[in-house]
Amino acid sequence: MAVNQDATDALAQVARLIQEGQDRRAREHGVSPTLALLLDALSDRVPTINELAELLVLDKSSTSGLVDRAQRRGLVRRVPSQRDRRAVRVRLTADGRELAQELRVAQTTDIAALLEPLSSTDSQALSASLSRILAVNTHR
Repeated sequence: MAVNQDATDALAQVARLIQEGQDRRAREHGVSPTLALLLDALSDRVPTINELAELLVLDKSSTSGLVDRAQRRGLVRRVPSQRDRRAVRVRLTADGRELAQELRVAQTTDIAALLEPLSSTDSQALSASLSRILAVNTHR
């Protein structure tokens, strides 16, 4: 299959714009971009440190330090695992959940602004194309 260089360049540039927006919004909310990723990862799960490290693609010690910083700020708490008494899971606090939601709303607003110049037809075509990309790569 031939690769369309214009499409790959454009997608990389859009990904960069989205990442820069997420980083900017994190700093506006007083957190590092990595801490914002942690909050997002905890929005729908209560993982162990090891599971969280895999999700964030960080080593266990970096993840543990990140969780320590978030815990000192009152954004997360460690809770005993109900399956394994030796394990600890990480859960958002009410403040952490609120901040994660604020960051998600800001990200949605920023991405909507990026998509605003597209017609309805173009937006639907983009959505369909991105859905196909995600469907193929979800199963890898």
